[in-house]
Amino acid sequence: MNRSLPLAAVQVGEELPERALKPDNVQLFLYNAALWNAHRIHFDEPYATQVEGYPGLVIAGPMLGDWLNQSVEEWLGEEGRLVSISYSNRAACYIGDTVYSGGKVTAVDHASGEIQLEVYIRNEAGEVITPGVAKAVMEV
Repeated sequence: MNRSLPLAAVQVGEELPERALKPDNVQLFLYNAALWNAHRIHFDEPYATQVEGYPGLVIAGPMLGDWLNQSVEEWLGEEGRLVSISYSNRAACYIGDTVYSGGKVTAVDHASGEIQLEVYIRNEAGEVITPGVAKAVMEV
């Protein structure tokens, strides 16, 4: 959902649309292949469960970060751009889980066009597993 309102309409507390994400084995495999990430917990289920003790294939942390980027960029639409983002993966999620990305505006400088946001990935239980902050700018 691209934002269609101008910078003047952006207010502290505005929430980004929440996105539901449920990757499958193929998406996870291809994502990690593109990153040259050969850690077996992302593609070898017997290894992930029997050797490492995970309940399933582990979603890659950078994939969660990319979903945060996408949330902000989709919200900004053509009117803005993402300047910076930082996040921390606090808990794992697995193939079969549905996770949700979203965020909210924490500060707006209407004179410069700068917007500060809190962003997150949460699990089905509502626990934030990947919190972060982002800075964006929109046309003044």
